[in-house]
Amino acid sequence: MPSKDTAVAYFSMEIGLEPKLPTYSGGLGVLAGDTIRAAADLKVPMAAVSLLYRKGYFYQKIDTSGWQEEEPMQWSPADFLKKVDVSIVVVAEGRDIKLTAWRYDVKGVTGFEVPVFFLDADVEGNHADDRPLTDYLYGGDADMRIRQEVLLGIGGIKLLRALGYGGIKRFHMNEGHAAFLILELFEERMRALNKQAVDDEDIREVKKQCVFTTHTPVPAGHDRFPLDLVHRVLGKAKPLERQDLFCCDGVLNMTHLALNVSHYVNGVAKKHGEVSKQMFPHYVIDSITNGVHAASWTSQPFQQLYDEYLPGWREDNFHLRYALNIPRGDIWDTHKKAKQQLFDKIREKTGNVLDPEVFTIGFARRATAYKRADLIFDDIERLKSIVTKIGPLQIIYGGKAHPKDEPGKKIIQRICQLAAQLNEKLKVIYLFNYDMELGLLLTSGVDIWLNNPEPPLEASGTSGMKAALNGVPSLSVLDGWWIEGCIEGLTGWSIGDFEHGEDQGVRRRKDAESLYEKLEKSVMPTYYTKQQRFITIMAHAMALNGSFFNTHRMMQEYIAKAYFF
Repeated sequence: MPSKDTAVAYFSMEIGLEPKLPTYSGGLGVLAGDTIRAAADLKVPMAAVSLLYRKGYFYQKIDTSGWQEEEPMQWSPADFLKKVDVSIVVVAEGRDIKLTAWRYDVKGVTGFEVPVFFLDADVEGNHADDRPLTDYLYGGDADMRIRQEVLLGIGGIKLLRALGYGGIKRFHMNEGHAAFLILELFEERMRALNKQAVDDEDIREVKKQCVFTTHTPVPAGHDRFPLDLVHRVLGKAKPLERQDLFCCDGVLNMTHLALNVSHYVNGVAKKHGEVSKQMFPHYVIDSITNGVHAASWTSQPFQQLYDEYLPGWREDNFHLRYALNIPRGDIWDTHKKAKQQLFDKIREKTGNVLDPEVFTIGFARRATAYKRADLIFDDIERLKSIVTKIGPLQIIYGGKAHPKDEPGKKIIQRICQLAAQLNEKLKVIYLFNYDMELGLLLTSGVDIWLNNPEPPLEASGTSGMKAALNGVPSLSVLDGWWIEGCIEGLTGWSIGDFEHGEDQGVRRRKDAESLYEKLEKSVMPTYYTKQQRFITIMAHAMALNGSFFNTHRMMQEYIAKAYFF
């Protein structure tokens, strides 16, 4: 039953809650799940809304040539979710679309629960073109995408109202996909006041209710729809007459709609907030740096270590700052256990046997060109030379490319083909179908976490935060959260410098050279010849970054800045 005190509704196109619950594709969805877990831990009166994806994002396979292939996910919602005894109707393209819903309760560390509702269009009686709307996450064309976003935004509000959530004070849009909820809030107000048009007072009142988090400076992350498509799908909805609210350069821009009708807007790292201000100079944009849910992303060996030395860390993540007091030998022994768990999984999944004594790099994120997963191979002879001089190296990759991202698929293929050509001294493995389970094993089981996107396109990044919770330092470009988290040689190491805006090719060459320099002169020699120094860096990653870059701190900022009632 809904709580009368529910004050925040959190909308996200994807939400990652369990590895086998395929309602997420990557970072945005995992961040959403971590946000909800933190809300439950901190007893924030919240309810969350997303769509149910009966065929998931996709199941990734990699063929013998290294090419990514996609297959539908096979899963049963009833195995994870409870059917909600309510249905609502959303109108799109002049047709009624009946939606049912499924519920998942996220229980916090004190037992407080936050419900997550997944809307489902696969309902008997719906038009054959509408039933598949909740089949695939980020599937189909613009027509499919706009109708999915109508279901999320408009359908999400209707669902919450049908369930009795009448007292919500803040509607938080996790990226612009959910911005159609603004139209439904206008419609509600117009019906209540018997109005025929949206005026400036309506905008002020609805704006008070809305919070918007923008997650990327990459243009593909900001949905735009032609106006003829908008009117075909939404008809003559009265709020659409206010084109000043959503129309930019002759198209419906979901980001502009959210920017125009939100009382609080934020980027997801300090640098990203600055970049967003440059992109949207007429808006006030703050920043709240992302975090990860500490209890979820700390491996079992490190949970046991923290339970022994830092009791209460799950309830108060700031306890992790005392990780500096944990004996260095215990940190190293715990790391070896996490590393062996990862290697056992790799042997089970791929048949490859890795050496736990060998320095191991982890790299996993969505495979797309700007993330430059193959940067470390730009000068393969230089990399081989480093291995010959310093010691053997293992690199473990994971990550999916969007089915339509051909350059991303080619990067995966290049890495896989290189892996087949290298020897035991320089061993590369690509783990197929990277998910939350592999994410935990990989971020906790490698020796260093590598991240080298093209600046300034990394809005935040969270995988390195997960690594820090497990004592794994980062080796990363100075972008996103790492600008805030990097203390050179103490929490990890940086690649390149703060200078952005150079020619892409020049920047890549400089970053590759910096990466090789850090591996050869700092990172690998420390691991192989100065183990106590390396463990001290691990301890600082835990104490300084683990204690701060978590969703408890992040949620407290949202409460103070955006949700304060």
